[in-house]
This record gives sequence, structure tokens and C-alpha cells, in this order.
Amino acid sequence: MSRNRDRLGLEQETKHADPPIQQTINDTTSDNPFSFVVPTEFVELPSGGIYYPENHPLYKQEAVEIKQMTAREEDILTSRSLLKNGVAIERVIQSLLMNKAIDPNSLLVCDRNAVIIAARISGYGNEYTTGVNCPSCEITQEYTFDLNNAVVEDGGSGDAKDNGDGTFNTTLPRTGLTVTFRLLCGQDEKNLSNRSQRRKSRKANTSDRLITNQLKSIIVSVNSNDTAEAIDYVVNNLPSMDSTHLRRVYKDTAPNIDLTQHFFCSNCDYEQDMEVPLNAEFFWPDI
Repeated sequence: MSRNRDRLGLEQETKHADPPIQQTINDTTSDNPFSFVVPTEFVELPSGGIYYPENHPLYKQEAVEIKQMTAREEDILTSRSLLKNGVAIERVIQSLLMNKAIDPNSLLVCDRNAVIIAARISGYGNEYTTGVNCPSCEITQEYTFDLNNAVVEDGGSGDAKDNGDGTFNTTLPRTGLTVTFRLLCGQDEKNLSNRSQRRKSRKANTSDRLITNQLKSIIVSVNSNDTAEAIDYVVNNLPSMDSTHLRRVYKDTAPNIDLTQHFFCSNCDYEQDMEVPLNAEFFWPDI
């Protein structure tokens, strides 16, 4: 597949997608005499739907239909209990998806991010102003990013073999092991985050084990052995050359939304390309 396919701007037309279906709110009771249409839109999926299993609602679907954000979704984003439990964004995605058969946690990370960004653009516009800490002078300042400049990367440019079932094979250069891996979904990201938080709460000096935990999440089998014991042993003893190779191949294979944009510090004139920070302010512009 090609990379850097398109900008993510909402003005682009989704290929092979039917016109959006408008959701009508029609309650003409005496207490509520209103009837109007809630706008919806199609969000192009970076994965193209080709990496989902056949029984998934998004299997071979190039786009997913979402409604635009309303006050109901804003309520979800301000719910203290949902924010504390880390499920606010998941609930928002669930509320926005028109096809309720889709589990938000089953969305591939790239597709999940596409929905989040599209919802943010349609709800509050493409300009995203947030506090950025300069890596050089460490002064925090407001900086505005343009979300329409997000670039969709198809993936599939690595040397991994596509097995046609959402998994891929690669041969590790040092050990010669054949590793079968899959792409991360929203549930995987949540599990990795929860695991990291638990380790931090148990012991302050405990390392996050970010690399080994990620590898254990993406590896399906090693030399056709898919037992947890085998995968744990290989990951914990993997030479750095093989670990680096696997992470590079994963990055080249996985579809992605590149939010890298140029940052210029107004205080010290330092500049660099940086990833747009998707923090709590992402859905809350100054209004």
C-alpha cells in the first residue's frame, strides 16, 4: 500500500461511500414539539477495513458513519467518574457511531484515532490550541495546531508478510525466529495503560516495561507456538536487534494517522517537529 495517502480534512470525499444518512430526532409530544436532523458524516478508515476479522462489522469497510457531537457527548466528556475510570473517550465513540454493533474497543488504533479527530473537527473546528512545554527552555505556552494537516498513512510498506487474516509474519534477523503479530486495537491500548498504572501504584521505582508489554500485546505466536509461556520467554530474552526489528516492522506495517507538525517556541526560538498532544483539552477549546 502507499503511504501518506491523504490529509484528514473533512472536506475530502470518502471513496466508495454512500451519502451520509441523516438521523432524525422526531418527538412531537406536547412537551417537546421539535423535529430536526442530526448531521452525520463518513470517516474514512486508515485500515480500509482489511485488517478486521470476517465477523467484524467493519470487515472490508472503507468508512464508518458517525453523528456529529452534541451536548450529550459533552456531558460524557465532563463526567468525573468516566474520566477517573479512563472510559470517557470510549463512551463518546460509542455514542457517535451510527452502527451500534461496533464495539469501540475493537477499533484498530488508527481507525479509533480517525474517529476522534473527525469528531473534534466537526464539533469545534480544525484549529486545536493547547499548552505545549518547550523541550528547550521548558516554558509552557499556548500553541495552535491545524488538525486538517493530519496525514493518513496506509501502512503495509514493511517487509512483513500479510497472512490475509489480520496477522503478519516477519523473520527476526538475530535469532531467525518467525514471529506472527497483529495490529493493536483500542482494548489493547487500554490494557497497556492499565498495566502501567498498576505497576506505578504498587512500586514507585518499578519500570513501566513499555517495550516488553507492547511486544507481548502484538505477538500472536513464535515459530507457530502461541502459548503465553513461549511468547513471554521470547520477549523477555529477545536480543535488542530483534526487538528493534520487530518494532520497526510493526510501525511500517500498521496504518496510522500522522499528527506531526512543526513547533516554534516564541520564548527561545527553538523549533522542531512534534506530535500533536491529544490531552484533556483536545475536546475543550476556549469558548
